[in-house]
Parts: sequence; structure tokens; C-alpha cells
Amino acid sequence: MFVIKKMRNFMGATLLASCAALAMGATAAQSETIDQIKEKGVLTVGMLVDFPPYGILNTENKPDGYDADVARQLAKDLGVKLNLVPVTGPNRIPYLLTNKIDMLIASLAITPDRAKQVQFSHPYSAAQIVVFGGKEKKIAKAEDLSGLRIGVARASTQDIAVSKIAPKDANIRRFDDDASAMQALLSGQVDAIGCSTTVAGQISQRAPDRFENKFVLLQQEMAVAMRPGEAKTLETVNGLVDKNIKNGEFSKLFEKWLGAPLPELKAS
Repeated sequence: MFVIKKMRNFMGATLLASCAALAMGATAAQSETIDQIKEKGVLTVGMLVDFPPYGILNTENKPDGYDADVARQLAKDLGVKLNLVPVTGPNRIPYLLTNKIDMLIASLAITPDRAKQVQFSHPYSAAQIVVFGGKEKKIAKAEDLSGLRIGVARASTQDIAVSKIAPKDANIRRFDDDASAMQALLSGQVDAIGCSTTVAGQISQRAPDRFENKFVLLQQEMAVAMRPGEAKTLETVNGLVDKNIKNGEFSKLFEKWLGAPLPELKAS
């Protein structure tokens, strides 16, 4: 009888321990990114460092730029420290989905395809995509691209936009990145490029009075990207983004880095 009673006690204790473990596991599973950030006291953000002035490496070789300042403001609002992690265009979403970072503030434009992989906050920034070319070229509308060589970064938003509106006889030349397309324009390999106004500004600095914005292709809305299915995290970040747009903080940061007020943003 003693042995049976002892076994029952053992089995009961094991069952209680198992239930407790399951309960703890369920709690952990329900814990969202925003809860984990607050618990550890650190916000880990992935950002580009090769997309000035949104993302750069400063003189101390540390991430900086508009996106970095936006991340700093969000961390300040959350009352936590900030850890900035450099990412690249191709690996930024994989970094997020494999939990290497808490969220992305990496000049990530809102697109339907990306929205299938991540959840986007309300926009915190925007960049216009323009056709940019030599002042001697008369280009005011899509039809004027007829017969011209147009450079774009391969598979970029500007590639899609130019390909959509260019006449059939336009020669669209695709390069590995914006820097390559920029160099092609400067060296005369193309007549114009599709690029952000930020890239256009860089070209104008390198070659004053040679080039100009021809016409606007589209305005890209950029947002904070988070892992899907986390309603509380999304609600928290949306609230902070809305607050900093309404109180003008993001516009101050945008003007600091881009020399103009934050454009009017559409809801995502």
C-alpha cells in the first residue's frame, strides 16, 4: 500500500509539474514582441546603412540617418535602450522573420507582396520616385521616354514603375543597385534613370547643374515592419508613429536629414 501511495503521489506531482510547464509555455507563446522588448529593456532594430540619408554609417562607423533617428525616438518613447543592427535589402525581411531583430526601420516601402510576409505600421516616411536625367533632354511625361535608355536598379520599385509606363521602344537597362544606375547616368551610358529623390540629390551634388527631376513616377510610403499576427505590437507601434507625426517630431528629423518637411502620408 505504501508503494502504491508513493507512486500516486509521484504521478500527481509529475502531472502538476507538466501542467505548470504547459502553462508557462502557453504564456511564452502568447508573449508578443512588444512585451519582450519591455521585459528585456532593449529594442533591436534592423536598418540599412547604405541608403543615405535614411541609413548611413557615421564617422564613428555606427548606424545613423533618418531611420536611425526614428528608431531612437521610438526607443525613447518605449523607455528602453536601442540596439541598431545593419541589414541589407535582401536579408532585412529574413532577419525579422528569424527573430534576429525585433522590427525593421529600414526604408521598407509598403507593397502588397511584402504585406504577405510582414505586418506594416502606419507610414513614418515617404520618398518620391522620379525620372531623373540630363537637362538637355526634354522629358515631361512617360511618352517622352520613347527611344531613350532608362536605367533602374533591378527588381526595385522604380524598375516596376518605369517598366509599367515606358513606351515599347524605350531601352530599360537594369543594374544591380542604385549606385550602379547612378554611375551609368553620370558616365552617359543611359539618358535618364528612375530613382528616389534622395539618389537624385546625391547625383546633383556630384554633378551640379547637369541633371534635373523630369516627372514623378510615384510616392513610396515607408513603414516599420513587424512579424505578422502580433496585434498588440502593431497597435503600440502605430500609436507611437501617429504621435510623432502629429507632434512634428518625425518632420523635424526628416528636415534634419533631407532638408524638407515630411511629405503628407497616406494611411497604410
